Amino acid sequence: MVNTTRTAADLTATEMLASYATGELSPVEATEATLRRIDEADGPVNAFCLVDADRALEQARASERRWQRGEPVGRLDGVPASIKDIFLTRDWPTLRGSRTVDPDQRWSVDAPTVARLREHNAVFVGKTTTPELAWKGVTDNTLDGITRNPWDTTRTPGGSSGGAAAAVALGMAPLAIGTDGGGSVRIPASFCGIFTIKPTYGRVPHFPASPYGTMAHAGPMTTTVAETALMMDVLSEPDSRDWSALQPMTTSFLDGLDDGVRGLRIALSPGLGFATLDPEIAKSVSAAAKVFTDLGAIVEDADPGITDPVEDFHVLWFSGAAKSVEHLTAEQRELLDPGLHEIVRQGLTYSAQDYLEATNTRMLLGQRMGAFHDTYDLLLTATVPIPPFEAGVEVPSGWPQPRWTSWTPLTYPFNMTQQPAASVPCGFTSEGLPIGLQIVGPRHSDARVLRAARAFEQARPWSRPAR
Repeated sequence: MVNTTRTAADLTATEMLASYATGELSPVEATEATLRRIDEADGPVNAFCLVDADRALEQARASERRWQRGEPVGRLDGVPASIKDIFLTRDWPTLRGSRTVDPDQRWSVDAPTVARLREHNAVFVGKTTTPELAWKGVTDNTLDGITRNPWDTTRTPGGSSGGAAAAVALGMAPLAIGTDGGGSVRIPASFCGIFTIKPTYGRVPHFPASPYGTMAHAGPMTTTVAETALMMDVLSEPDSRDWSALQPMTTSFLDGLDDGVRGLRIALSPGLGFATLDPEIAKSVSAAAKVFTDLGAIVEDADPGITDPVEDFHVLWFSGAAKSVEHLTAEQRELLDPGLHEIVRQGLTYSAQDYLEATNTRMLLGQRMGAFHDTYDLLLTATVPIPPFEAGVEVPSGWPQPRWTSWTPLTYPFNMTQQPAASVPCGFTSEGLPIGLQIVGPRHSDARVLRAARAFEQARPWSRPAR
């Protein structure tokens, strides 16, 4: 079952911008519709930890005046957007889902992603929920509570950008920004039935530097590939605060977006050769691969020849978690999510040699994937090998392992290799829960990944959950 009545809140960003240009819709009307949708829909899912209607409407009115003069400023002028509560945001607290952050301090800095959205005059409606310090692949914390899946509120939306994904899925602002250090935009995109891309590392500038180092990415979350491409143009603009950022783009991600996939060599490896997939997900991913064949691509079954790097990822991730809380007192650490507290303790046990060994594994993994992409232009996998499970827990009931990484083996390898990886909806389970297809490209092939996702989107369009 899907929605049959569309309101302004259901429009994509590109549809909103086109309507502003013709005068059929104003930024104030779109923002009012978005705020109404948040009032109507957010209660059961808890996607937002902060909503600022007054500020949003002030920005929308300023945008409306620019459009009335025929002088919009920026490429997103008047489009509602949400910001994950990890990104520093001027005039709003950034609590990171933690009771250890003091909200009563001066908030005067925008992160690069927020700064670019502000410069392009997006309308900020609020901040979305995250697990504490974005440490896990589900979204709940002791400060904001449990965030839930819009398709079934007994289930998790995934994480750590679960609030952002739920907000987009329900039309509570068409644009969102999230972070991804191990799958954190792709996992919730898969679970909530939306589109996202984790760009090549450095493509989207990041500040402050993440304690998780060069595994941490920032990325857009939307319902359509065109919106994501538009956001990538904006978010990829330079910011001198990120010393590791790539050179600015000289072309638009919208260029060639509709050129299709004919002639591309695409590898299908649903579980990367080592992960076990839920049968319904395996079936859906295989059917998705057939779509690419029908579109003229050359699709072959081919595993990249890697093994699960989870133990090395743990060294890197848990060490980062320990770094993220090093400034806290012993009393403050007692306020942390118990699971976060556990991985912090584990992170403190690793030596410099352990970290260097994990880094070496990471480099070898990157070399292997680079060689694989000498043959294949793209790689298709499932985004997550299991469907959404119960909300409020790190792993499904009866799961043999305690950590979220045990059910996300297909996402974190591509943080380690820094490759672009998108998640596009490709079907539903028998219980009506979304399934995500992951499209992976070699480093710097973000535009190719988007083009493939666009081709699939046009062949297999998807829709929002019923409200």
